Parts: sequence; C-alpha cells; structure tokens
Amino acid sequence: METPARHPAGPSGSGPEEEAVKDHRFGASSPLSIGVEEELLLIDGRRCLSPAAEAVMAAIEPEAREQVSTEIFAGQIELKTGICLDAGQAAAELRPLRRAIGRTGIGLVGAGIYPGETGEAVFIDKPRYELVREDLAGILSTPPCGLHVHVGMPDPETAIVVANAMRLHLPLLQALTANSPYRDGEDSGLASARMAVVRSYPRFELPREFRDYADFLRVADQLILAAGVEDYTYLWWDVRPHPNLGTVEVRGMDVQTEVNTNVAIAALVQGLAAKEIDRAQTPPLAREAVEESYHQAGRHGLDARLMVDDHTALPAREVARRVLDETRPYASQLGGEGALEEIERILLEGNGAERQRRVFAEGGIDGLLVHLAQRTAGHDGLSYSPRAPLGDD
Repeated sequence: METPARHPAGPSGSGPEEEAVKDHRFGASSPLSIGVEEELLLIDGRRCLSPAAEAVMAAIEPEAREQVSTEIFAGQIELKTGICLDAGQAAAELRPLRRAIGRTGIGLVGAGIYPGETGEAVFIDKPRYELVREDLAGILSTPPCGLHVHVGMPDPETAIVVANAMRLHLPLLQALTANSPYRDGEDSGLASARMAVVRSYPRFELPREFRDYADFLRVADQLILAAGVEDYTYLWWDVRPHPNLGTVEVRGMDVQTEVNTNVAIAALVQGLAAKEIDRAQTPPLAREAVEESYHQAGRHGLDARLMVDDHTALPAREVARRVLDETRPYASQLGGEGALEEIERILLEGNGAERQRRVFAEGGIDGLLVHLAQRTAGHDGLSYSPRAPLGDD
C-alpha cells in the first residue's frame, strides 16, 4: 500500500483512453532496470512489534528519508531503492537504509508476518490510509510485509506482455519466498501466513490476462469506480502494470530477512521479464489453475507441486531449476547472474519458512525473534558487489 499516484486517465478515472495512453512513463528509464521495495517490521528492545514508524521518520537522517516511507500500520516501514541496473546496485542502496533505521534505536524484522503476539493494531493517520481502513474495516489486524520488484518497460504494450507472463511465475516466486509460517506465536501450518492475510483484503489477487494496454485501462477504470477509490494504486494485484513509474510491478511475495535474498529475487524477476519479452507466447494456463498453484505454494512452499503447462504439474524445486536454467543467460547479460547463486542456496537449504521452523524447534518464539532481528540487521556474512558474483564482506 503505497503513496498516492495519479491514474493514467486522470484522478476521476474518466478521461479518454487516447489521453490515458499518452499519460504514462513507460520508456522513461532504461528498459529492464529494477527497483526494489522491502516492507519491514519495527521492533523495540524486547523485540516486540513497535508502532514507531512516525518516530523513525522523524529521527532518520535526512539523506535517507526520501527512500523510506510509512505504511498503513505504524509497526511497519518501507525501504525502497531508486532505479537500479542490477541486484548489486539495489543491495548497495538497501543495506545502508537498514543501518539508518537501526541508528534510530528501533530494530527491524524481515518476515512476511510478525511471528509473535502482535497486540492491537496501531495505524498511521493519513487521508489515504483512512480510506483503506474504512474499506477494510476489522480485517486489518496485523502488518503483512511483502517484497515488491519493479522492472522498467519500454512501452505500454510490452508492459502488458510481461505482466501477463509474470502471472504464471507467481506460484514459483511464492514458493521461493514464503517466509511467514508463524503468527501470534504459533505455527499457522502455512509456509506463508502473509498470503492468507492479504487474500482477505479486496483487490489483493491474481489479475486476469489483458488483451492489450487499452484493456488494462478499461478494467482499471471500472474497478476504481466500483471500489470508490482515487486511482489504480489502490488495485493491489499480485502483478500489475504501473504506468506512473513506467514499470511492471511484481508484488505477490513475502519479504525476505536478508537484503541479499530480496535482491536475488529481484534479479530473478528481472531475468524472467527479459526472457518473457523474447518468448513468442506463454503457456495457456487457466487463471484458476494458476491460483491453485499459488495457494499450494503458500501452503507448502518448496514442497508444493506447481502447474507448468496445461498437462503438467511438477515439484516446485524442479520447476525452479528449469526456470533458473532458462533465465540465467538473461540474468548474466543484465548483471544479475551472481545474485542467482542465492536462489540455488534456497533450493539446497530451504526457504525462509523452513529456516524459521528449524530455528523455532531449537529456541522457540524468543529464539526465532532474536534470529530474525540479527539476520535482518545484516549479520548474514554475505554481500553482493555490482556486476559481480556473491562473495564475502
């Protein structure tokens, strides 16, 4: 849930389509450049969820403030890069932002849901968020933290091609990034409790395939009117064209605990986007089948079986290895091949949900919170250099 942006057809969503097509920023940045947004939880010295977002914004150094923003929950903060060429550049921007938050005296946890007891939700008082609170009423109970990856698109029609294709990769991305098995101190039984939370919100969904950019505008205008909202940024689809930024935004993923993993996922998304621009057509998978694979990934993580075409479902790890093989040449050209080594690590050692369960088995919820706070603060022993493979600090 982001800062307001003007709908391509104007604030009312009623402008003519010819004007709407002109009023976008596709092509304004380098094609296939990336931007990464991390939604992170704020914790106090006892590692309890802390409604400190506005205090953090007041205390953070001015040079970092433009890349940090509040969300609707006061216990949550968003860190965002500028336009980056590759994963290394994104990591170089995100890591200092995490350190800047730490210098305010407030800690961070990178997980899709806070694993412990959350208590009563505290909200940020802003007009945009007031509209959201009115719309969502009592279902806003705990801050869900996602990873959002933007990929620059050269023109509107290419953006639609890529957005349509990225829908089919969402189940795999969810299986790789599932990082929220615990909620209120108990195992939810899910790999991603965050996904279950956001699925209770309106307009958090897998969108249908669009015929072209004009079709997207028509759907967006109708949904804006039906929901009574101001613009398309209230359409929180798991992947969406973002005309005001000139990107396709992939949103349906749990935030990762380490910067390295977030930017590795961004490198994978970037490579997938490049591959899909090259591909003549996508498999004819029904939306319902993709949704079911998406659910299976949120439930079972890397142990899920995922649809790959209209006749085949495969284990998620096998799908991931196929996708990595197909994507690696594109990632190499874009400077992200080294970052994909982190995806290989996930396939060998497990995703965040698996790691959380291993830590919980040894230290309970307190041990898990210590682990998450330390890893989020950067005690992972690894870093990326721009245009270089994974290496030691």
